[in-house]
Amino acid sequence: QVQLVESGGGLVQAGGSLRLSCAASGMIFSGNAMAWYRQVPGKQRELVAHISTNGWTNYADSVRGRFTISRDNAKTTVYLQMNSLKPEDTGVYYCAVAVYWGQGTQVTVSS
Repeated sequence: QVQLVESGGGLVQAGGSLRLSCAASGMIFSGNAMAWYRQVPGKQRELVAHISTNGWTNYADSVRGRFTISRDNAKTTVYLQMNSLKPEDTGVYYCAVAVYWGQGTQVTVSS
């Protein structure tokens, strides 16, 4: 049974940083691409960042240059380092692999 557990969300002022973590279990972690999504009330869930099995990364235009996705296959964990946060980054951030989703972690950026 695949489980994804996110952590690291919270309240931060604009310009600040947060690091999200997603611990995965029940799967062959190194053999799967991983992704972070976010959802704002009233809007569709959007892809924020994606990392392939060999470490290739891709980002939404709105976060490129500020966010960094990485993975530690030994720890079966994927990270999202978020710098220079803006109020519009506020939302619930979800970790995802294949058809599986974590429970989400709230990120709130105050102006």
